[in-house]
Amino acid sequence: MTEIRKVGVVGAGLMGSGIAQVSASAGYETIVREVEQGFLDRGMAGIRKSLDRAVQKEKLDAADGDATMARLHPTLELGALAACDLVIEAITENLGAKHALFGELGGLCAGETIFASNTSSLSITELAAETDRPERFVGLHFFSPVPVMPLVEVVRCGQTADETFEAAFAFAESLGKSPIACGDNTGFVVNRLLVPYMLDAIRAYEAGVASIPDIDKGLRLGCGYPMGPFTLGDFVGLDTLYHITGIMYDEYKEARFASPPLLRRMYLAGYHGRKTGKGFYDYSGDEPVVSSFVL
Repeated sequence: MTEIRKVGVVGAGLMGSGIAQVSASAGYETIVREVEQGFLDRGMAGIRKSLDRAVQKEKLDAADGDATMARLHPTLELGALAACDLVIEAITENLGAKHALFGELGGLCAGETIFASNTSSLSITELAAETDRPERFVGLHFFSPVPVMPLVEVVRCGQTADETFEAAFAFAESLGKSPIACGDNTGFVVNRLLVPYMLDAIRAYEAGVASIPDIDKGLRLGCGYPMGPFTLGDFVGLDTLYHITGIMYDEYKEARFASPPLLRRMYLAGYHGRKTGKGFYDYSGDEPVVSSFVL
């Protein structure tokens, strides 16, 4: 099996910085690459804040937090990933951008380097087919917030070699995660089941079944979910949810994956959830209240 010693993470946003943090915390030297210094600085600051919060809660020793930061190597240079044994892509959910990135990486990294994508909905087969190493390509779908959520979906396509899959699965386990094996179906396991549930909640509101807070409350108290579907949508990002619906509907052509009209309008209006301060809820005050867009 491929021995993974050095890890590269491309993208220092919410997902990329979280993946980099857990990788470095597990003892891997981890290269974190971004395209702009501001993005890189924000990502590294977010990791430091996350580690400091764990120290304050006595879940982590301060020395271990410092050691984790010392294993993180931020860079703007893609070439810094050349010596990595595993490179995980965590950039925008755009097929063309991912193809371009892996094309560049193919000319930089050794043939033995495993490439992985953190995509939540795009085809691993389609991503792998555009690389110079489809047999060494795999999906590693982490969940947000990465340092907290235990699940990783390890996705293999028809070209993925057994050795590649086993190395990726073992890597996820080495991070203290609980991986599951998935075939290359759009949405994998979790999003294939979760997205229609979230969309049905929007349709229920559109049909006048109940208010947004009451639907959220009903699912929390009736099903034991940690948050209701509208709160979850705002947390994930309504722009992200909208793009996922497009990808999944294109794949399956089933009405349950199609975007409800309200979601499309909120996406177009820039009501993307917590990241913009307004989605189904308005987060500008001390406590979230229902957004004026949906009142």
